[in-house]
Amino acid sequence: MTQFDFTPLFRSTIGFDRVADMLGSALASEAGGYPPYNIESTGENAYRITMAVAGFTDSEISIVQQENELLVAGERKGQDDGRYLYRGIAGRSFERRFQLADYVKVTGAKLENGLLQVDLVRELPEALRPRKIAITTGKAQHRLEAKAA
Repeated sequence: MTQFDFTPLFRSTIGFDRVADMLGSALASEAGGYPPYNIESTGENAYRITMAVAGFTDSEISIVQQENELLVAGERKGQDDGRYLYRGIAGRSFERRFQLADYVKVTGAKLENGLLQVDLVRELPEALRPRKIAITTGKAQHRLEAKAA
């Protein structure tokens, strides 16, 4: 595996330790894996994770958000006693972890036709939203000071 050194990138930054950790863990984690999934943008601040979980029921899947991490896990509860000549549909337990940006929350999840869809939205607090700052000229500032006196 190729190693990357992010030291030059973080020499002039303060407080971005979490970003460095995320980059390191993303590079170390295995690409692909089970179950396959898509991440899509469904709006300006809305996202959807779609996972292929064929054969799992809603009671066999758990979705937990804790701080900035989303954990989706599946565990097969029933034993399948079928006599297969070939078994190509995976039914093994799984665990997928997703790192979420600040203020991203899960808004819902649904399981339909073997696809699990988890909807997320980024909700910035009012104090962090961009706000327009009025610009005054020297004359307008002078009039404001005169009214206050």
